[in-house]
Amino acid sequence: MTALRSIALLLAMLLVATTARMPQARRATGIIAATSWPYLPGSLIPLRVNGFAAPYRAVLLGPGRILPNDFYEIPADAGVGRALLVAGNTAGLAATDLRIGEPPSAARALLVVASYDDGLIVHDARSFAVLGVLATGGTPSDVAADARGRIAAPDTQGDALTLATLAPWSVSHIPGVLVGDEVAIDPSTRAIFVTDRDLNGGGALTRVSEDGSVAHVATGETAEGLAIDDRRQVVYVANANDGTVAAVDARSMRVLRRFFVVDRIFSLTLAPGGTRLYGISNQSAGSLFGAAGSAVAIALDGSKPRIVARSGDLAFPLGAVLDSATKTLFVTDESLGVVHVLDSRTLRKKREPLRTCETPWKPSFDSANRRLYVPCARSNAVDVFDTRTLRRITGAPFSTGSYPLAIAIWPPHD
Repeated sequence: MTALRSIALLLAMLLVATTARMPQARRATGIIAATSWPYLPGSLIPLRVNGFAAPYRAVLLGPGRILPNDFYEIPADAGVGRALLVAGNTAGLAATDLRIGEPPSAARALLVVASYDDGLIVHDARSFAVLGVLATGGTPSDVAADARGRIAAPDTQGDALTLATLAPWSVSHIPGVLVGDEVAIDPSTRAIFVTDRDLNGGGALTRVSEDGSVAHVATGETAEGLAIDDRRQVVYVANANDGTVAAVDARSMRVLRRFFVVDRIFSLTLAPGGTRLYGISNQSAGSLFGAAGSAVAIALDGSKPRIVARSGDLAFPLGAVLDSATKTLFVTDESLGVVHVLDSRTLRKKREPLRTCETPWKPSFDSANRRLYVPCARSNAVDVFDTRTLRRITGAPFSTGSYPLAIAIWPPHD
């Protein structure tokens, strides 16, 4: 560490020497925003300095390069090591020492958490320990993994999809995926589907084919939730701001039909067999919407979709996941900090809600290990429950990146 500090001092002197001085300016000390966990090869880390404003000059000592748009790019083939970043201008200086870790093994059970502020946080699924961070260069809102070891994450504030592969480890960024919200991977065609909250003034669905080609189709107002019927090759998209669901042909990217479900339809979950779709109305009686939220069950096996069950009023529901073995629909509630436990046939309450951490977001279900994972955005944590006993798993909730929104499970289970 002493050697690194000495080098940092030399780099700081270089920055001062190459930057125009302001007379009698008081020099401030800044902090370069970064996690203390090791970054994975292929990371794209935004160079953000807290303490003084841009523009500033940046100097790197270590593998990779600083891009013109103030991102530090770690090569995908970088070995384990360290990198020193120094940034400065006439107002101040900042430095950080980053660790570079080794890529996660595909032979290991993993949890990949989409952290809005930090990127993709990779945890050991058994111990919950952090193995590394894949910074995506943006703000991931969701993450999905498939049986081939591909991990996909959209950027909800940008225009690219981050795609990592476990074996061999590789990282790429696919352009043309604008303000992505949810992501899912079709196991049949291996295509990646992303809902776009705003594309050309409206919501849309984007398909990234296995060859990397990108296609779009308009679906409605503010596309959010997503579910794939891989047997029928139909993708369902929830359009939150017009209350509709669009059914899209996955191959042709043509809208087959649109049907109204409920105001603020936000999240979707498809039951095995593809004949029942669950939707979450992301409303709150105490919010600007002025109406209670709910969960609805939509039958898809008739001539037209129809609501066949509706829950009671829910405070502010957000995400849902189905345990088909126990016929239970788990629904997160962002205002109460609970998970509602509903009978998937009637949507009646099976028991009192599970108390969890603050602002639970999109849940995930591991059917092989009977575990329910709940990312809690404002707690920077993930809660875990055994769905057989509905008791919290030892070690949960565990810490993760800042503002976690979703979790992908490796290896994936149906």
